Amino acid sequence: MDEVMLSVNLVWVMLGTVLVFFMHAGFAMVEAGFTRSKNAVNIIMKNFLTISLGGIIYFLCGYAIMFGDTAGGLIGTSGFALNGVDDLSFFIFQTMFAATGATILSGAVAERTNIFAYIGVIVLMTLFVYPVVGHWVWSGQGWLTDLGFVDFAGSTVVHLTGAVAAFVAAAIIGPRLGKYENGRVNVITGHSIPLGALGVFLLWFGWFGFNGASTLAADPTLVPSVIANTFFAAAAGVVATAFYTKFRYGHIDGSLTLNGALAGLVGITAGAANVTIIGSLIIGVIAAPLLVEGVRFIEWKLKVDDPVGAIAVHGICGVWGTLAVGLFDVGGQGLFYGGGFALLGVQTIGVIATIAWVGVSVSAGLFIIKAFVPLRVTAEEEVAGLDVIEHGTPAYEYQDIFKSTAVQGETFAQRLTHFGKSPANVQEEHI
Repeated sequence: MDEVMLSVNLVWVMLGTVLVFFMHAGFAMVEAGFTRSKNAVNIIMKNFLTISLGGIIYFLCGYAIMFGDTAGGLIGTSGFALNGVDDLSFFIFQTMFAATGATILSGAVAERTNIFAYIGVIVLMTLFVYPVVGHWVWSGQGWLTDLGFVDFAGSTVVHLTGAVAAFVAAAIIGPRLGKYENGRVNVITGHSIPLGALGVFLLWFGWFGFNGASTLAADPTLVPSVIANTFFAAAAGVVATAFYTKFRYGHIDGSLTLNGALAGLVGITAGAANVTIIGSLIIGVIAAPLLVEGVRFIEWKLKVDDPVGAIAVHGICGVWGTLAVGLFDVGGQGLFYGGGFALLGVQTIGVIATIAWVGVSVSAGLFIIKAFVPLRVTAEEEVAGLDVIEHGTPAYEYQDIFKSTAVQGETFAQRLTHFGKSPANVQEEHI
């Protein structure tokens, strides 16, 4: 019987691993759909490189830093390249999580980032930044674990970590050309909401493995509760965002409502095993206005250009989900269940520590990367689109209006003069 249960548990975790891997298709579709078609190949290449290179780096070093023998509860020091590690199922499951945390960056810095600079950030994230936070929380030896910090599947470890890195990178790299002009905030629309919607469905589907398999066993009591909470938080996020945007803007906003599902999912991830369905619904409902107002605040007040809303979805809602455990935990620690403020205080400490660590380490990493490669492409390359410039091919077959007038040897800027244009006045054009 023990061998049967071991096999069942193994299959469950491996199924979760496959589902989390499939989430990267969702990320690629969301990011491609919410950005312009001239950058779709670039988006796809970044997502493929993230899961591939990030997985290799995590195998070589990241897993050891995250789960190796602790040095003062701060960092792991053993198990590099899996030396002495026997449990491959746990390792490969965690590898998918590491890549997920890193890929959050992709959408936030889309359409203007040098791909080699992006690769540098992915190495930084999977090698060191993410594993350190993971060691604090999930290694069983970290200082946050000792305090009693609760993050079941990663509202802080995965999502807040990725979002803070995305915020820092987007702020340092700067906004897309034409996003902010003469005190105005210009809307740069994505090219395919249907593609973005497909991506959200894929992410929602994969999240059942993300949260469900974080039980690390096919527990017949716990798994149904986790998956139910996952579904209902997302559903509440969709409904609440639809109604909130109708109230806020006079119409049900399509892209924000799609992100509302992700906001609910991020919000429930920390407490999926610790709350009731009612708690998950409340978490999803509250995530909606946090998402909508968060996107507006980041874009309009902070002037940080995030094409897909990743910072608000994964960051602001990640903070909310982490703190919500301190309110809705049914195990006797939640404030609303007689547990007082103790757990809420610990959750707050974990959030602050994660923001501080990721903010400082990613800022320093970008400073080092900038010494070797530029962080963003040139203005001409950004206007032309990164697909042709960095990958030699467009995502879709279309008529290049410049081919009929191009003279061999002309620069892109010179070609624009055939149409009475300059790079400055086509910043908002879709090419």
